[in-house]
Amino acid sequence: MPDSGVKTEVWPLIHAERAALASDLAGLTEERWGTPSLCEGLTVREVLAHLTSSASLTPLRWMTGVIRCRWDFDKQVAMRLAEQLGDDGAETLERFRGIVTSTTKPPLPKMAMLGETIVHGEDIRRPLGIRRDHPMDVLTALAGYYRGSDMVVVAKGRIGGLRLQATDGPFATGAGPLVAGTTLALTMAMTGRAAYLAELDGDGVPILRKRVLSQD
Repeated sequence: MPDSGVKTEVWPLIHAERAALASDLAGLTEERWGTPSLCEGLTVREVLAHLTSSASLTPLRWMTGVIRCRWDFDKQVAMRLAEQLGDDGAETLERFRGIVTSTTKPPLPKMAMLGETIVHGEDIRRPLGIRRDHPMDVLTALAGYYRGSDMVVVAKGRIGGLRLQATDGPFATGAGPLVAGTTLALTMAMTGRAAYLAELDGDGVPILRKRVLSQD
């Protein structure tokens, strides 16, 4: 599933993941919107607003924000998130629904946008006790993307010298001490989510755990 620039290859997958997330969050109470997400310091509502902001930023708006924030990328993210938060959880969700079929993006590969949608979707779902069975071919393609990329989030560097093997699909990569688990758990651990480490097995897990827990 290469990022070849053809919209029909990746965008429908992104749209499907966004639609599924919007459906999963329908009817969430205001109290639950305040649940801490897997992104440190952010609630599930704030992470959803971040997804909306990412799908609303053209390269020009992104660069304008970066300059405005004096190249402080974290400040830019916080600023854009606040723009999409709304007055309550219902408004945050409505704004997200408005970008489900958007093809607007900052200067990132479409696979990075798919990764953001799935990974942040799980940052939201897991603390809420919501489960989604993502299509295996989509998860496999995403894991393959992250194994070779440190763009936006360190993944390639985090798994260097380890052998990753999915237990529910064909994904496999690397050489060295084994880290085995579901494709989703491997993907989430690759992107630094400590909550998924307990779902992994193998003599490489302590190495990966140290790398995940020592991240800034």
